[in-house]
Amino acid sequence: MATDGQYPEYWEADVVLRDGGTGHLRPISPSDADAVQAFHVRQSQNSIYLRFFTYKARLSAKELKRFTEVDHRDRVAFVITRGDDIIGIGRYDRLDDPLEAEVAFNVSDHHQGRGVGSILLEHLAAAARENGIRRFSAEVLPENRKMITVFADAGYEVERHFDDGVVMLSFDIDPTRRSQAVMEAREHRAEARSMAELLTPSSVAVIGASREWGTVGYALLEHLIDGGFTGRVYAVNPEAFELHGMISHASLAEVPEPVDLAVVAVPHDQVDAVVDDCARAGVRGLLVATAGYADDGDEGLARQRALVHKARAHGMRVVGPASLGLVNTDPAVRLNASMAPALPRRGALSLFSQSAGLGVLLYASAHRRGLGVSSVISAGNRADVSGNDAMQFWEDDPTTRAVGLYFESIGNPRKFSRIARRLARTKPVIVAKSDVTGLQLPPGHAVRTTQAPAGALDSMLRQSGVMRVETTEQLMDIAQIVASQPLPQGPGVAVFSNSSALGKVVADGVVSQGMTVARLETGLRLDSGQSVALPALAAAVAEALRAESVHAAIVTTLPARGLTADAVAACLQECAERAGKPVIASFTGILDARLQLDGLVATPSGSRTDGTSSGAAGAADGTDGAADGTVAAPLEGAGTTPARADRPAAGPAERETAAAVLPLQRGLPCFPSPGAALAALGAVVRYAQWRSRDHGEFDDPAGVDVDGAARVLGQVRARVADIELTRLTPEECAALMGAYGIHLLPSARFTSADEAVEQAGRLGWPVALKTMDEHLRHRLDLGGVRLNIDDAESLRRNITRMEKVLAPFGHFGMEVQAMAPSGQACSINAIEDPLMGPVVSFGLAGDSVNLLDDWAHAVPPLSTGDVADLVRAPRASRKLFGYQGLPPVDVAALEDLVARVALLKDNHPEIARLDFTPVLVASSGLTVLSAVIDVGNPQRRTDSARRAMRD
Repeated sequence: MATDGQYPEYWEADVVLRDGGTGHLRPISPSDADAVQAFHVRQSQNSIYLRFFTYKARLSAKELKRFTEVDHRDRVAFVITRGDDIIGIGRYDRLDDPLEAEVAFNVSDHHQGRGVGSILLEHLAAAARENGIRRFSAEVLPENRKMITVFADAGYEVERHFDDGVVMLSFDIDPTRRSQAVMEAREHRAEARSMAELLTPSSVAVIGASREWGTVGYALLEHLIDGGFTGRVYAVNPEAFELHGMISHASLAEVPEPVDLAVVAVPHDQVDAVVDDCARAGVRGLLVATAGYADDGDEGLARQRALVHKARAHGMRVVGPASLGLVNTDPAVRLNASMAPALPRRGALSLFSQSAGLGVLLYASAHRRGLGVSSVISAGNRADVSGNDAMQFWEDDPTTRAVGLYFESIGNPRKFSRIARRLARTKPVIVAKSDVTGLQLPPGHAVRTTQAPAGALDSMLRQSGVMRVETTEQLMDIAQIVASQPLPQGPGVAVFSNSSALGKVVADGVVSQGMTVARLETGLRLDSGQSVALPALAAAVAEALRAESVHAAIVTTLPARGLTADAVAACLQECAERAGKPVIASFTGILDARLQLDGLVATPSGSRTDGTSSGAAGAADGTDGAADGTVAAPLEGAGTTPARADRPAAGPAERETAAAVLPLQRGLPCFPSPGAALAALGAVVRYAQWRSRDHGEFDDPAGVDVDGAARVLGQVRARVADIELTRLTPEECAALMGAYGIHLLPSARFTSADEAVEQAGRLGWPVALKTMDEHLRHRLDLGGVRLNIDDAESLRRNITRMEKVLAPFGHFGMEVQAMAPSGQACSINAIEDPLMGPVVSFGLAGDSVNLLDDWAHAVPPLSTGDVADLVRAPRASRKLFGYQGLPPVDVAALEDLVARVALLKDNHPEIARLDFTPVLVASSGLTVLSAVIDVGNPQRRTDSARRAMRD
């Protein structure tokens, strides 16, 4: 919460506007007086009248003082700037009712229709909620339809009435499912548009283009031209007159038309000046190939942040620094603004990477396997454009069927989870990351790290429907299946082999991957010659695929005399296409290095998908990349028509035609070993099952009082220092939990045996006696708990015995608590993680949950399906459903409690830690026996209720 009069710097944010441009949003300050006056005089008479209900040519000194001097609590104002100019102003003033404020906006005439008003409203509402305001009102002239639309389309329940010639609007500003959905939809459209501007430019300028072979500037310009870019290309180099057969311009100012994308390949000490030139020229986006920022420690990171801040402030997105480049194989674009020596083959797979080295690995692996791509984004240090931006674009991109991302760090996992969950419902998403992603940062990556329990990040990925792998090779193993084969409609797999031993091993592998063996045939006769063996193989596979219990097939073979692997692959591909079911192959024991059997091999015509003859290798020099960090061999399919400034850009109709949805790439996924094949197929089967299941609804539990909980937490936070945590008292815990419909079984502390007897009588016999030590209070085996104490005499004896037993551990206070119905003991924990935000964990209580790490984790918000998955995820969860003759517990009551905890944690980031241990779940109902809740001053979440780009 902002302190009265103190400038709340954390409210500042870079934002993406509706058309994909950017701006900087910040609280207003007294130094803005001249800029506000300049903004006012630029407005039309009509705009001034609509804002002030009268015309005034200039604002008075008194008005400027009132508008620019605010306390950031009762009076808040935001401006959105582009460069030094204000393009929008939004403000609220608290009314006599402390829960209500009047809101007003003024958007520049030149920036109408860019979504400025809706962004201002989101940020004002978030600031108002932080300051205890719950309702906005506004007075709008009836003819001001644009402003009425801003309120009506925001997703709030707007009340309106007409009074004395003015439309009176009012609405609650607490986030609702609808208002959140509206914000996410606007965010999606804006960020997708900003990426489209980068990937489908009409004009590109290479700044730092060079005639010296081997330099980055030379390669980028050459690859753009040789790739056949359909737009206009400009070379910018003050020391050259001609480059690659075209005129070189001394500066961007000499380029005769606006530039959509500037590719920057100059030394890092010249980048700032280049960004200034791009800002003056109105460039839409920057691709910064220049490295060196990550190598200069804190100073390098500071320069990197300044670069991004300056670019965003002037409406530009930044790819990089240290980016390998951008690729778009759409025939209407043919963009190869990258270090890849040729435009890749067109396909349906889109790839995102961060560092250039891993970008090379992905690129080379796709090439080696014959996988075509739709677009490739190398974010380098990922200072601005991230994987979240890329996914926003790919969700709507009809030329993308599957998405692969390699993460070395992750900046906004909550937002990633939200976008990936939506994207994965229509397109497969494969993410490669190491086990330390989120825990450590590579050079140049300035994001938060996680303190969440081990496995929480992976749990979030599974919750989002993402196929998580560890290496680029595993990513491509899956990609080649989803790019060329339909998704399996179930887990049944038919296994074929010409070796009984190999077939049995593969069948065991099918089961270990969670699939079922629907058919096993290990007696294939493939040594009878190609003319006999292939028809027999086709007949056997086709027959199996016709069975409803078979959803996919894997054929694994040892070498057979007279039968080539390419011929087998072509036969199997025909079977897959006719059946509409996925088929993969593993050719084990092939020793001929000329045969490339790792990728999409053979089309039904008997030739490879890359156009080379059957059995030909994909060129060894393209598999691992050259020593200079680029793929050494040109990819087949690169255009040779130079893209020069005198060639017209592709028109809208041409681009629309080229954007037709791509079919599956033809070719059979082939693997050198059955283990890799089964791991990839198992991941695809699990994804298909996730995609087809009912994910439930985001329904909030009944009986929740968010404002009541906020009042309790507000009183607690008043006594919390900046970095301290404070623990809620039992009374505060009960009040906070009660606001969310969670009942805490009462307990009472005591200081003497007489007081204990008195409290037990008030609670009701029988009672339990517990130590107050956090580690011993649930340990019956160590004497920290004594149960079923029926009377005063027994209670006094047990107090004496407990003091004696616990003496070696120390002296702690005690409490008595009414006995609860017996049941299965569970634990529900939640934390506020600096990277992931709220994380909820569930396990069955006891030492085993920690010793065996049998916890399940999830990141709110949770759907009903997420809650059900979380409760069933621990290995010990079988005990909840009837185990060794015990009756099942009330799982519905447990799921309701988990849902309430998730909502509580999602709504209140100031809750730093929550621990409900134990929760006794009986056959009917449950009881929360103990609650520990710590509260602190939270950092701003990475995915808040206001649209903002990652800082």
